[in-house]
Amino acid sequence: MSTRTASEQDDLLIEGRDQLVAPMEEGEKPREDWRIGTEHEKLVYRREDKHAPAYDEPCGIRDMLLALREFGWEPIEEDGKVIAMGGSDGTVSLEPAGQLELSGAPLENLHQTCAETGRHLQQVKSIGEKCDLGFLGLGMWPDKRRDELPIMPKGRYDIMLRHMPRVGDLGLDMMLRTCTIQVNLDYSSEADMVRKFRTSLALQPLATALFANSPFTEGKPNGFLSYRSHIWSDTDPYRTGMLPFVFEDGFGYERYVDYMLDVPMYFVFRDGKYIDAAGQSFRDFLNGELPALPGEKPRQSDWWDHLSTAFPEVRLKSFLEMRGADGGPWNRICALPAFWVGLLYDQSALDAAWDLVKHWSMEERETLRNTVPRLALDAPIPGGGTLKDIAPEVLRIARAGLSARNCLNSGGDNETGYLTPLDQIVAEGRVPAQRLLDLYHGEWAGDITRVYEESF
Repeated sequence: MSTRTASEQDDLLIEGRDQLVAPMEEGEKPREDWRIGTEHEKLVYRREDKHAPAYDEPCGIRDMLLALREFGWEPIEEDGKVIAMGGSDGTVSLEPAGQLELSGAPLENLHQTCAETGRHLQQVKSIGEKCDLGFLGLGMWPDKRRDELPIMPKGRYDIMLRHMPRVGDLGLDMMLRTCTIQVNLDYSSEADMVRKFRTSLALQPLATALFANSPFTEGKPNGFLSYRSHIWSDTDPYRTGMLPFVFEDGFGYERYVDYMLDVPMYFVFRDGKYIDAAGQSFRDFLNGELPALPGEKPRQSDWWDHLSTAFPEVRLKSFLEMRGADGGPWNRICALPAFWVGLLYDQSALDAAWDLVKHWSMEERETLRNTVPRLALDAPIPGGGTLKDIAPEVLRIARAGLSARNCLNSGGDNETGYLTPLDQIVAEGRVPAQRLLDLYHGEWAGDITRVYEESF
């Protein structure tokens, strides 16, 4: 989840609808300025006994963050507590139960993205060696109950933890027990945003399937291949899902603003504190009628904050966020941006990808999204067959898109090699979760602790 940062626009009052549309419009960039931002989370555990370390225990989460100063990172505080570290590679921040996230810098190509990922993992592993900490690249804690997990000292999390049980049964699991990989990508115009939004939203279930990596809950198989994805189906219906309006005629920035105005608020940030506004209306806020701050109208920073509190499968801010993938090990962190950059950053690839899915009905898209958490690549697709049948073609399109970019590293290699882990998954017909289940039922003989030896 987002770490709040200030900008010059923070204190400007919202006086018209144009300021609500502005973040999306300001995201428009010429092709040569398109960048790749990759976010990835990992589970942190104490090697000795596998517990999830608390924020303030010796060599716990706080100390791990501060140890990053050795590599040039600087603390970011909230209410006197370090809740993130900032540096040239972006921001290292905390998820609600201490999951560690790198929100990477906007980079020009996948070679830079993968180098950034490698630097980060090398740094945290170095700290882990000194502090007896290990890291898991999974989509969900395989063995921890909610009550076994610590809570990090961030004001927005306190509000969300109180609110989640009011709107769904699995929101606390989303906050406390899951990890993801995400990719943030640019667009050149409103029309380009629309085409990319529709294509990526329709194909998000395929990404979920390829990266499915959360088959265990509290030490046993849970009946899903991506339980993390299933969790989102019962987190909060007001701010999650496949967004049918994206596929309707006339969709654009204005329609997304309308959607966000209908998403209930979580909080307002004032004077370094988060004020609970959970369930209240941003429309009321615009009229000076927000119960949490009666008589006060929103600033632009409040709108930016609110944009970060919707969690659909693809999210629009001043860029598009791909949100469908489970957390995973290093090579799959690099594979996710390769998948989406290949499909969305070359026009011929984008057109070909849209042609594959444009005839699907909204009901068919919803059905696919709902079956993927259990079935992954075996999920039926509209028109017959399964995701296994279209996955090779989608990867072929992505590879062609990456080849067309012709971004070479110092060894003369283009970006297509980062798709290799996905090629292997499709060739075998087994997603990462199925491999873990095979180990659990075979070599591990039901011993879930063996997962700590396999997953990073």
